Amino acid sequence: MYEAMRLRNYSDRTIKSYLSCISLVSRNLSKSPDLISSEELKGYLLKRIDGEGLSPSSTNLIISAFRILTMEVLGSDWEQLKIRRPKKPKPIPVVFSKEEICRILDVLKNRKHYCLVALTYGSGLRLSEVVHLRPDDLDSDRMQIRVRSGKGNKGRYTLLPRELLGRLRDYYRLYRPKEFLFEGRFAGKPYSFTSAQTVLRAAMVKAHITKDASFHTLRHSFATHLLESGVNVRMIQELLGHRSLQTTTVYLHVCKFEPSQIESPLDRL
Repeated sequence: MYEAMRLRNYSDRTIKSYLSCISLVSRNLSKSPDLISSEELKGYLLKRIDGEGLSPSSTNLIISAFRILTMEVLGSDWEQLKIRRPKKPKPIPVVFSKEEICRILDVLKNRKHYCLVALTYGSGLRLSEVVHLRPDDLDSDRMQIRVRSGKGNKGRYTLLPRELLGRLRDYYRLYRPKEFLFEGRFAGKPYSFTSAQTVLRAAMVKAHITKDASFHTLRHSFATHLLESGVNVRMIQELLGHRSLQTTTVYLHVCKFEPSQIESPLDRL
């Protein structure tokens, strides 16, 4: 299964997650994965959903792992298993206000921490994307950032904030990262997810922000604030790297629009 996913160019993180799911179910049922029937897999999922409140996302992850095992490795027909994916709830994302973003940035005195948080918000990056940026991914001539492999190994370009360019250059001259733009304790290794989340949580405490937010909230805020400023939702889809426009339109639910600034189509006739 590992080899099958490597040949299809799955990310290391996805491979690790899928293999972990297969191993967990196999140990729980005390069976080799290739001997687990659809009824046994359904029973396992129902037991965890009823007993532990297994989330739809985790349920889908397990189903996806077994789909790859069944079709790519065992060469069987997945439809015969008749396992359907659960419907995912569509919660409205938590978003920082512009004032809260300013407060967070104001309390970040460490140069690296400031650039990490500001670039994530200003470019709409995922945490996995920002920590894997390399210095040559930043194009100051075109004011763009090249995201080499976003979600699903999909590359794209997004915005390089002009306001941040000088700070990024000062940061680079001071820290001299060897491979990744943001490196942790060990040179040549990307900054860890845990450290990045800790930086943001500490900044939120200092800024007196109590929202249930994470590093991904910076990306949500990027999209929402662009929509509020009138940027076309299709353009935002491209900047975020969403496959479906429907994924991007969720931000319409959290945008604040001033009705007095919107002109009725009748007034344009």
